[in-house]
Amino acid sequence: MKLPFRKNKELYLSLRKILGFYPHDISYYQLALMHKSVMHRNKKGKPVNNERLEFLGDAILDAIVGDIVYRHFPGKREGFLTNTRSKLVQRETLNKLAREMGIDRLILSNGRGQSHNSYLGGNAFEALVGALYLDRGYDMCMRFMEKRILSQMINIDKVAYKEVNFKSKLIEWSQKNRVKLTFELREQAKDNNGSPKFCYQVVLEGEKGCLGSGYSKKESQQLASKLTLEKLKKEPQFIDAVFEAKASRTKMEEEPVENVPDTSESSEFIISSDKTIPEEEKHVTAFQEKVYTDRPAKPLRRSPMYRAQEAAQSQKEQSADDFDLSDISAAPQSKEYIIAAAEAEAFGKEDS
Repeated sequence: MKLPFRKNKELYLSLRKILGFYPHDISYYQLALMHKSVMHRNKKGKPVNNERLEFLGDAILDAIVGDIVYRHFPGKREGFLTNTRSKLVQRETLNKLAREMGIDRLILSNGRGQSHNSYLGGNAFEALVGALYLDRGYDMCMRFMEKRILSQMINIDKVAYKEVNFKSKLIEWSQKNRVKLTFELREQAKDNNGSPKFCYQVVLEGEKGCLGSGYSKKESQQLASKLTLEKLKKEPQFIDAVFEAKASRTKMEEEPVENVPDTSESSEFIISSDKTIPEEEKHVTAFQEKVYTDRPAKPLRRSPMYRAQEAAQSQKEQSADDFDLSDISAAPQSKEYIIAAAEAEAFGKEDS
């Protein structure tokens, strides 16, 4: 193949060695190897680096590796396939590939970016996949991963059955033993190159585990999990402290809890038809009480004829019910007069 530009001859040859074929548009690959620390800008003044190609390559890698794993392990469940794909595209794997293939020696940076290889080589590898996709298409990306990577550089079976997800192993152990597990962020800062750094600590039932630092949350949590698992195996006093704290927590949770107050409305004021009210609970209302006033009632005005009839009726009732007092007099009376009056009264009643 006749190279179009002599100044890019070395890059063409290097990419031919890495990819297994010559690229068509070299500009994609030049951009893929340009770290953000170089601070190149385009005509519009916007920064030019490999971050966009890294994003695209990450998505293409997930799709291609997922396809390969799906076909390589027929009958395996989704969890196994997901775990295998994650191990094939994780930072550690991509960094090793970048070093073995010589990609890290082609990266353009200011030199300080080498402070953490966990970012530089893996990001450049993803960016190269993104450049290959734009230059030659999806089928060529699939060919590159199958023929160049998984056939010559990675044993997919060994990777699939090798457990490297220490965070998942720690979570599984804590769930089986019903131990409360948390990952607490202890520090978040930036290095001299402006890249973020994280420090997480594992906490089991309030007992502090190991710290893990890295250039991503996932990386730092993985390291903290690995060191904590090793501590659980090597230090019996640590695991004893964890289970003592668990016993104290579960004992507190088992203590009786006060009943929650009832919010239903009382209906005791409603009297059912088959229930009578006791006499002492009855309440006499004001409408049943007698009302007394100090003023005497005014006499009613009646006609003279009505008053005469009323007087006669009253005299008649009085004569029927009361004693006759007509014979009572204040004048002195003789003994003979009294005896004669009594005899007359007695004989008169017998005749009647």
